Amino acid sequence: MADDKMSSNRPYLMRAVYEWIIDNQCTPHLLVDVQDERVKVPQEHIRDGQIVLNINPSAVGQFHWDNDHIEFTARFAGVARTMWIPITSVLAIYARENGEGMAFTIESDPDEKSESVASDTRPPPLVSVVAPDDEPPMPPPPNIGRGHLKVVK
Repeated sequence: MADDKMSSNRPYLMRAVYEWIIDNQCTPHLLVDVQDERVKVPQEHIRDGQIVLNINPSAVGQFHWDNDHIEFTARFAGVARTMWIPITSVLAIYARENGEGMAFTIESDPDEKSESVASDTRPPPLVSVVAPDDEPPMPPPPNIGRGHLKVVK
């Protein structure tokens, strides 16, 4: 790029994790921060400023995902509703069955000018995310100790 500023890697990482979850026959969910007024989700399902959305292909329709936003229809109590989520509002994408996925920090909209620069540019870590009360609890992440290498001749 001419100005040496690359676009956000968030949408690319999210799509990769989404495909990984689907390829492993799990159910992809988004954890969304609803503080941005552009977020369009059912208000009655928001808890603590966040909402969890099932984005499994069998659960959504008219699915559109680009580098700026995710848009789809989903049924809530039998009524089709349109969801519109800016990529910057996604806090995590994870598999409902085991909590594996990726979490993200809240970032400002790339169109907004900001004078602060993040000092940590590493990708976010894999995390377990807590599901809402109406879903079965997810298992805790495995306790991973030090790796062991064995020389085989």
